Amino acid sequence: MGPETLESLQKEAISEILEAYPAKAAKNRAKHLGVDTPEGVKGSCDTTRSNKQTVPGVMSQRGCAYAGSKGVVWGPIKDMIHISHGPIGCGQYSRGGRRNYYIGTTGVDTFVTMNFSTDFNEKDIVFGGDKKLKKALEEIDELFPLNNGVSIQSECPIGLIGDDIQAVAKVHKNETGNQTIAVSCEGFRGVSQSLGHHIANDMIRDHVMPDTSYRKDFESTPYDVAIIGDYNIGGDAWATRIILEEMGLRVIAQWSGDASYKEIAIAPKAKLNLLHCYRSMNYISRHMEQEFGIPWMEYNFFGPTKTTDSIRKIASFFNEEIQTKAEAVIAKYTAMTDAVIAKYKPMLEGKKVMLYVGGLRPRHVIGAYEDLGMEVIGTGYEFGHGDDYKRTKEDLKRSTLIYDDANEFEMEEFVKKMRPDLVAAGVKEKYVFQKMGLPFRQMHSWDYSGPYHGYDAFAIFAKDMDLAMNSPVWDHTTAPWDKEEVGA
Repeated sequence: MGPETLESLQKEAISEILEAYPAKAAKNRAKHLGVDTPEGVKGSCDTTRSNKQTVPGVMSQRGCAYAGSKGVVWGPIKDMIHISHGPIGCGQYSRGGRRNYYIGTTGVDTFVTMNFSTDFNEKDIVFGGDKKLKKALEEIDELFPLNNGVSIQSECPIGLIGDDIQAVAKVHKNETGNQTIAVSCEGFRGVSQSLGHHIANDMIRDHVMPDTSYRKDFESTPYDVAIIGDYNIGGDAWATRIILEEMGLRVIAQWSGDASYKEIAIAPKAKLNLLHCYRSMNYISRHMEQEFGIPWMEYNFFGPTKTTDSIRKIASFFNEEIQTKAEAVIAKYTAMTDAVIAKYKPMLEGKKVMLYVGGLRPRHVIGAYEDLGMEVIGTGYEFGHGDDYKRTKEDLKRSTLIYDDANEFEMEEFVKKMRPDLVAAGVKEKYVFQKMGLPFRQMHSWDYSGPYHGYDAFAIFAKDMDLAMNSPVWDHTTAPWDKEEVGA
């Protein structure tokens, strides 16, 4: 399919989708859908409307502010206890779902996969839950004495009934001396989980960064770096850390995946902050640059091409010794990744992919697919901002569908029209497309696989994509468009 044919098909798909909406909804959604190309002209990545309220009545795939704070930023910090203040449902749904791997003894000095909740009932909604929260904090300190602090993650009812969680946290901290941080991240705040990221970053700024107790005796080196915005899904941060240390750098903090409170507290001693998930952690990176003078840069460790580019970008910040070691690391892994490409590219080349994920993945994983000869023909963010889409423009290699806060109807129609060979999206979309007879990879937590970051992980990524698309199971089911052709 030629570039012009592909672009016209993509625009046609958008027109057909908009025709199905009432006039007001169509006008709204038209601002969130478009087509962009790698050419320098102003396209959809420059004009797509984002970070706006979802059209009422439309099934959004977004998460809420609570999910952004508890599920993403705070939850993976392993030696703190994160208590969900409200009914049990949110706490249970957010517990251990993202596979944020960590080292430690669960229930003793690490607590990521445990569910702590004040378990609200009707009585608490009517009379308030401040006393119940205070009691829960006391029980936590008694039952888990090795915790290094508590964060209180507020659910929707808390903002509605007016529980003063900040006052409870302040009293508990004064009485016990234990770090206690109240995070007002009620799910209804903002338009998506993105605000939850921002709120969580602000609480780290206000409560953790001012804690200098761990920094007093810390001995710095010229090569200290901090990994920020890597949640160690399937071991991603560990894979990244191996590469950085082979380059001669010292990783003094990685957060929040497998992070400890101490690591976050000493992060202001880093010489460079390395930011993987821009959307969730750019706020704290900017603060650390302004407050502590620490420069930051984005990097991308998905696929060998982007990993190599990022290694050289990181090394350029340091001296010639680090740059030489960086080239040695690249040379060490190139033969391995070349062998992976030689094995899998013949089976995957030319396959078309549609992406729809959150965070950084709608742009970061494009290069990994292209290393395997695959073509990304559509991509979009569940909760992206304008700067996310502008960064996406740099990674486009062909005419690409751009969709923001897409709903199931739109995604199904795009798939029917564009007929990709693979959809890579979130868990809520997984079974929809598999039931359509279409290969699918869950790209929020790697479909229980991983890691996907770095050179070694590329072999896992390639294998998973091959398994998804070339599994014999697809010989026993038929996609809707193939049924139509058979019927014709």
